[in-house]
Amino acid sequence: MIIACYLRNRIVYLPTNAKTEAGYYMHQDPVLVIPASNTDGLRRALTEMTAKGNPIIPTPTRATFPPPVLPKYAGVKSSAAFARGASRWSIEERKGVFQIIGCEALGRGAWREDPEQKIDFPPGTSVDVVIDRMIAIFQEAARN
Repeated sequence: MIIACYLRNRIVYLPTNAKTEAGYYMHQDPVLVIPASNTDGLRRALTEMTAKGNPIIPTPTRATFPPPVLPKYAGVKSSAAFARGASRWSIEERKGVFQIIGCEALGRGAWREDPEQKIDFPPGTSVDVVIDRMIAIFQEAARN
């Protein structure tokens, strides 16, 4: 499971992160939008996302590839405009082991994992502990 998490202008965006039949992930509707200051709302949204996991969808063709979903929720025109001033993390779970991975912007709406922003949780850590840590990261980043 991979949950993509974005913070932009003190607002958290949690897109549905679908896995294509080809094996790559892409954002799709619905996107949950919550102020970073709303701890209970963030907890509910992250709990919903982890419970839902990553739906499997058919791999879109070049002709059917959908437009990016995040810009419309933020009221901007492009992924690059959304990424300006945004921060990105992912919550990943593999075989019951969680990680939070921070990303750095590469420009034009592209991101890459930042090894300096990786938090590895010990096996057996509950999803609630991971969610609480992610909320703390959002709220600290929103204050800065």
